[in-house]
Parts: sequence; C-alpha cells; structure tokens
Amino acid sequence: MIQTLKNIWSIPDLRRRILYTFGLLLVYRIGGHIPTPGIDNRALLDLFERQAGSILGFVDLFSGGNFKRFTIFALGIMPYITASIVLQLLTVMWPYLEKLSKEGEAGRKKITQYTRYGTVLLSIVQSFGIALWLQSASAGSEVGPIVHHPGIWFQLMTVLTLTTGTAFIMWLGEQISERGIGNGISLIIYAGIVVGLPNAVVKTVQDLETGQLNALSVLVLLALMVAVVAGVVFVERAQRKIPIQYARRVVGRRVYGGASTYLPLRVNTAGVIPVIFASSMLAIPQSLGQIGWAKNQAWLQGLLQQIGYSAPIYNLLYIALIIFFCFFYVSIIFNPMDQADNMKKYGGFIPGIRPGKRTAEYIDKILTRLTFGGAIYLAVISVLPVFLMTGIHFQVLPDPVGPWLDSVLPAFITQGLNVKFFFGGTSLLIVVGVAMDTVQQIESQLIMRHYEGFMKGTRMRGRRG
Repeated sequence: MIQTLKNIWSIPDLRRRILYTFGLLLVYRIGGHIPTPGIDNRALLDLFERQAGSILGFVDLFSGGNFKRFTIFALGIMPYITASIVLQLLTVMWPYLEKLSKEGEAGRKKITQYTRYGTVLLSIVQSFGIALWLQSASAGSEVGPIVHHPGIWFQLMTVLTLTTGTAFIMWLGEQISERGIGNGISLIIYAGIVVGLPNAVVKTVQDLETGQLNALSVLVLLALMVAVVAGVVFVERAQRKIPIQYARRVVGRRVYGGASTYLPLRVNTAGVIPVIFASSMLAIPQSLGQIGWAKNQAWLQGLLQQIGYSAPIYNLLYIALIIFFCFFYVSIIFNPMDQADNMKKYGGFIPGIRPGKRTAEYIDKILTRLTFGGAIYLAVISVLPVFLMTGIHFQVLPDPVGPWLDSVLPAFITQGLNVKFFFGGTSLLIVVGVAMDTVQQIESQLIMRHYEGFMKGTRMRGRRG
C-alpha cells in the first residue's frame, strides 16, 4: 500500500489529477458551510428532527447534509441527476436525440448542453417550491419562524442562490471528470455521504455510553456492515466470461487470428445508476407534496402517505424502478447485435454458436439473466436499511388490511431493529461503487505508466539479436 502511494506521487500527471480532484472537493465542502440568506437554521433543524425518517432525510443524503443546513448547495446534484434521467429517456423515444447520441463526440456535447439547460430549469422550479414550503412550514414551527422575512424577495433570493449553487456543483463535477480522476458527479455525492461518517461514529459511541445500545448490538452491527460491504465488493467485481475464438486467416505468407479470448459481462453492469435514478424519481412527488397548495389537499396528502418513505407501496415502487432502470441503462450502453457484428467482422465466434443473429441472441440471453440478478441484488441492498432502522409501516395501508398486517407480522418487520446502519442501502452502494471505480481508474493509470517505464530505455531484439 505504501509503495503504491509512492508510485502515485512519483507520477506528475497522476499526482496533479488527484490533487486537482481533492482541491475541487474541498471547494465543494467549503461552499457547503455558506448559509442561504433569510433562514433561521435553529428552527430549520428543529423541523428536520420532528420529521426524522421522512423524505427530507432522504433528500438530505444526496445533498451531503447541505439541505438540512440550507446552504447555497442545498439542492445538491439532484436536479442534474433528474435532468440526466429525462434526457436518457428522451434519447430512446425522440429520434432527434437518438440521432445525436450516434454522432460521436459532437452529439454527446450537444446532449450534455441540453442536460445543463434542464438542470437549470429544474433547479429554478425546485428552489421556488422549497421557498414556498419553508414559508408555509414557518407557521407550524415550535422554535420560531424559519423564514425571517417571507415574501417575493425571499423567494427570488432563494431561487437565485440555490440555482447558482447547483450550477456551480455541476461545473465542479464536470471539471473533476475532465481534469481530475474518477467521475465528478459520483465523487461529489460520495464526498457528501462520507463526510457524515465521523458524526455517525460519535453518535454510536454516545449511545453506547448512555445505554441506548449495548456492546453486543454494536458488535453485531459492525459484523453486519463488514458482511454487507464484502458482499457488495464481491458482486461488483463478479463477471461472466463468454469464450471467443478467432479463426485463422492466411494473408500472403502471414497467418492472422487463431487466438482465444473472452467477453466479460459484469453481474451489475449498471452500477449504482439505477439506485440513484429510482431514488430521484421517488423524491419528486414527495418534494412537490411539501409545497403550500399541495399541503391543503387532503386526497393528495393521503396519496403521498401511501408512497411515503418506509411505506409498503414505496418499497414496491422502489424495487420496481430499480429493476426497470437496470434493464433500461444496460440496453443503452450495451447492444448485443453490435457486439455480434463486430465479432463476425474480425472472424470471431463463440464455440458452438453460429455467428451473427444467433450470437446476438446468445449474448442477450446471458446479459438478461445477469441483469436480472444484478437488479435483485441492488433492490435487496437498497431496502436493507429500512428493516434495520424503521421497518415497513404497514399501518399506513387502508383499513382493515393495514392494521391487520401490522398486528400479525413480527416486530422486526413493522418496527425495524432501531439501529443506525450508516453505510446501508443507497449510501453503501454509492460509497463502495464510487470508491472501486476511482481506485480502478488510478490503477489503470499506474499500469499504463508502469508499462511505459518498463519499456523505456530498452531495445526490442529478435531471436538472433
């Protein structure tokens, strides 16, 4: 490990990229402590404590705690993620965007530009809704008004501040991806989650000292966390290798081909993207339900209660969306027919499978099975913290089904285990997935440099040399 760090530091370009990444992440964390004007943070924290376990805490996860403190980065990167989802869906349904996606680098830049426009538009809408929600929530605050001077000027200030903050975060992420190391957007979400780990450790120690948690519960929790992290790493690195044989071709006096290789298909090809997409989609109705006019609609609040965090319908929708986005994302990034055509073009074939259409069908069949297994794995990991922390609230279901299920099912299902599983579900997948991808990129850079260093200063010789 020490030698690897020395190797990283000894390569100027890699050292510059890593320092550049850490520098921009530091800028992001500094901006996360600049408050939005006109807000009483003490009253806002009281609101979050009274609504603990709701969608507010879930949205706060992706903002890195900025939403709870209501800093200039309160919206986080959620508008960008939502805009990316919409653009990817439109790419499949709208021929114009589909044509752009196939035009290479120029088309990709155009789609990225549209994503930026969508991010700004969504930021304006969401920040305006948040301003209205804060003004309406001020009346019910027990500590005091959350908004010091409600009105149109507060709304305009909130829209301008939060939209600018989101645009700046988007720029930081793009700069990290281009000039740093790793995926910038994912690293920003990663940094926001990891920064809360010290507080979670301190809170666990305090609960252990006060008697709210016993030593056995802490040991079981640590063992469970290690087991889940190990399981995530195992599945993320798992892949199915499809053997490929290249036929020999004689061109003049030379013989080409005849090599054997394989096509690696990951079990979880989509990574953490489906979890982020599903979380973003479910956060939209809950965010809209906090707006002033929506809070006065009894039927709408009843509907939102049915799809609220920890509700049975919410978890079912969460699992369904994860499975959908797994297949959707894999279908975008991997085309079995194109893979089969490329193999046929260069004389490659899968032993026992005819080239062309049969090969594409064989690859698609294996990929479908792997994607389904990866989707189930993502769904299980994502709903795990619900059982550990709050359980599934069957009582929100209509009578008599809800009360009956709540009385029949075991307490660990309906009430959870009341443990603080910090690296659970979405946060665990993001932390482990992003860390593995970043380490893999650094390792690729090291291998490339080592390869050049190994060959530098040597002279290739033939057998008679």
